Amino acid sequence: MSGHSKWATIKHKKGAADAKRGQMFTKLIKEISIAARMGGGDPDGNPRLRTAVLKARAANMPKDNVDRAIKKGTGELEGTTYEELTYEAYAPGGGALLIEVLTDNKNRAAAEIRNLLTRSGANLGTSGSVSYLFKRKGILSYDGEAYSEDQIMEAALDAGADDIQNEDGTLVVYTDPNDFESVLNAMNAKKFETLGAEISMVPDVYIDVDTDTAGKVQKLIERLEENEDVQNVYHNVELPESEE
Repeated sequence: MSGHSKWATIKHKKGAADAKRGQMFTKLIKEISIAARMGGGDPDGNPRLRTAVLKARAANMPKDNVDRAIKKGTGELEGTTYEELTYEAYAPGGGALLIEVLTDNKNRAAAEIRNLLTRSGANLGTSGSVSYLFKRKGILSYDGEAYSEDQIMEAALDAGADDIQNEDGTLVVYTDPNDFESVLNAMNAKKFETLGAEISMVPDVYIDVDTDTAGKVQKLIERLEENEDVQNVYHNVELPESEE
């Protein structure tokens, strides 16, 4: 089982921070809207929208909010038009950053992200400069206290998963993005309740940095996530558990 170190811890702490700041629903609504705009408002025929709706359900977003977001995306309701952008950057210590943005003003987003990076000792890279260090993967998370590792491993591998990791008590299943939905459906059919389900960017390896640098990287990630235009921040820095 090749490791994607500390994924569960990073995502759990990130989710808690987003909820505390009241930003989770805003980000989910934007993702649902743009998914509906690009691929139509029927989740059955739009894999990206299906995934976004799954995440919204996992976050206990009211169905009315989900429906409104879809209708804004399809144009049935008036809504903001968002543009997708991805910034690649080098964090303090040389780590890689992928910053996914949904914005209604790309000039504002570019200026603010560049400013945040500069103030934190990071540098904006060119297209392709760090993205090759990440792979897009489907990720399913399960409670290690509710299910044994053997239970999840057997069911997930039978369903076509690539890898299973026990990460600090959370059982994390990794899939090829094309197999994400079939694996999720197979796990659901066997009554395994997911803690989370998403398609995300996972680094091939994590790099080690000293404690001071790790603190700088974590603060930068938090500042980026607090920006209204930033949807997701991915990195390949091995952060101490206390920092995550």
